[in-house]
Amino acid sequence: MMNAQWFEQALVQFSPFALTCTLIFALFLDTVLGEPKKYHYLIGFGHIASCAEQQLNQYKTSQKTFSLFNAFLGAISWCILILPICYLSYCLVSALPSAVKYIVEALLLYLALGLQSLNQHAMQVYKPLKQGDLVAARHYTGYLVSRDTQGLSPEDMSRATVESMLENGHDAVIASLIFYIIGGIPLVILHRLSNTLDAMWGYRTQRFNSFGYFAARADDVLGFFTGKICVLLYAFQQPFTHAIRNAYQQGNHYKSHNGGWVMASGATVMNRKVGGNASYHGKTVRSPQLGHGKAITVDDIPRSITVVRKAAIILILLVFSYQLFNYFTI
Repeated sequence: MMNAQWFEQALVQFSPFALTCTLIFALFLDTVLGEPKKYHYLIGFGHIASCAEQQLNQYKTSQKTFSLFNAFLGAISWCILILPICYLSYCLVSALPSAVKYIVEALLLYLALGLQSLNQHAMQVYKPLKQGDLVAARHYTGYLVSRDTQGLSPEDMSRATVESMLENGHDAVIASLIFYIIGGIPLVILHRLSNTLDAMWGYRTQRFNSFGYFAARADDVLGFFTGKICVLLYAFQQPFTHAIRNAYQQGNHYKSHNGGWVMASGATVMNRKVGGNASYHGKTVRSPQLGHGKAITVDDIPRSITVVRKAAIILILLVFSYQLFNYFTI
């Protein structure tokens, strides 16, 4: 009886800062445990999504013109694959008592985070580059980007990795934290699965030009607000004004609006410039310069992870400050 009363009193004291504690606990789990080695939910979801695309995509091999009907099938597939999971997560979390709810939400948020995974993937490129093993470095760079990697120089691989870390720092870390803050686990799942389908279907190739149209646009819409917050979190690491200005002026000219803003801000903070030529599916694509300063080197790879990590810490400190202010004013 005494233990139950003590637990209830502790829960009352904990509740004003539950959001901050949940964010910290989720990031702690990500740091300690990293990405699940087996039975990762995104891998399973990807297999299901691939099967759905195989059955519903009307243009698996060639498509010369945009098909409105095929785009409609892609939109229906997106809704069927994602929305029921979001609803089930809402029902699950709503049915749990408060004490259990916080733990379950922290576990689910941890599964959506990828900070430690980003660090591991970055180091897989960084270490071979430092050792001069270009074959291994090109192999692991291919895990991060969709561009052709066979002819990449060490500088090209370093730039590709830094770009991936800054952009995916938003997709796999900052966005999940923000969506949890504003809408809980269902919104986190909505964004994470939407981002996965964009990575699978959101290419402007003959196969996915129309079928993946909705997936690409949905990810753009979901990432618009969180992307701007990520820009601010990067910019807080200084120089603030310059980072914001470059995000606005340079990011709008990048092929991905959200990615352009985020990378321009992060590169400016690092005093580095990214962008330039890259080969995608045999076609050379010229990207505008993002950021400013010197060209990317191999030693900038771990620095890019630090930018993402600091952004997550700043966000949690802002949430804690807000909750602390409310605690003493209410």
